[in-house]
Amino acid sequence: MGEQSPGGGKKPAKAAAKAPVKKTASVKKAASVKKTASVKKPIVAPEKATASVKKAAPAKTVAPKTPKSESRTALVRRARRINRELAEVYPYAHPELDFENPFQLIVATVLSAQTTDLRVNQTTPALFAKYPTPEDLAAANPEEVEEILRPTGFFRAKTRSVIGLSKALVEEFGGEVPGRLADLVKLPGVGRKTAFVVLGNAFGHPGLTVDTHFQRLVRRWQWTTETDPDKIEAAVGALFPKSDWTMLSHYVIFHGRRICHARKPACGACPIAPLCPAYGEGETDPEKAKKLLKYEKGGFPGQRLKPPQAYLDAGGKPAPPLGAG
Repeated sequence: MGEQSPGGGKKPAKAAAKAPVKKTASVKKAASVKKTASVKKPIVAPEKATASVKKAAPAKTVAPKTPKSESRTALVRRARRINRELAEVYPYAHPELDFENPFQLIVATVLSAQTTDLRVNQTTPALFAKYPTPEDLAAANPEEVEEILRPTGFFRAKTRSVIGLSKALVEEFGGEVPGRLADLVKLPGVGRKTAFVVLGNAFGHPGLTVDTHFQRLVRRWQWTTETDPDKIEAAVGALFPKSDWTMLSHYVIFHGRRICHARKPACGACPIAPLCPAYGEGETDPEKAKKLLKYEKGGFPGQRLKPPQAYLDAGGKPAPPLGAG
């Protein structure tokens, strides 16, 4: 009777029929989920992939590979192109020491050792107001000069140097600053760097100013591997015609003070990044790099109290006098 009963005999059959359907659905569902999961997996964590792409991009699109096998001709072309690019970025480049004559320039340059041009510019107005000529400074009371020069640091040694060079100018050159390298380097406190600053900017004679900024940048650009200032001067000078030397110095030093800083270069805001083998040593993010810019590039005052008009026209601001702000 149980086999003939419609309810009792067919229910197990229906249950058996439904079982595989249920199982198949669950399998399909699991397979579908698994398949979907495998498809969505790359989208779940895109950060890692994106980060690797972004990291690799600058090397391909912004900066060249380190020119280890760069020929001499290629080096000269790259160096001169950098000079042309910097000339467009800093058409107002100039010596950042305030001066009105060769005597003021040579004294200011001697005082700039181990301090900033800004600090010198803030200090020399009082010095030149009291001692306007070599004769005046040569006869000055050292203690009074020391007090004026105190803000520049190493003021005792600097006092001896400026009084000594003033005496030498009076005794050997009739109170006039000589216009020859051989004569300038004989003066107390005057080396080749100071001499070329004076020759290039007071007399119009070509010269390279190999200061700390210049040394740092030309090595970053792989213009030379030399570390001695005289050897750097010779190596870099050989890449350019003499007529370019003085302004090249200004362009390089301006760039070193404003963008290509010693500790954290603003690579992401650098106009010559495609030509720089050292791209990536500093901040490459454009927005973060902009915050590192100094002086007129960052909207801040420059180093001169009396800068050239071209600098002011370009948006540069005069530095404040000593004690201001």
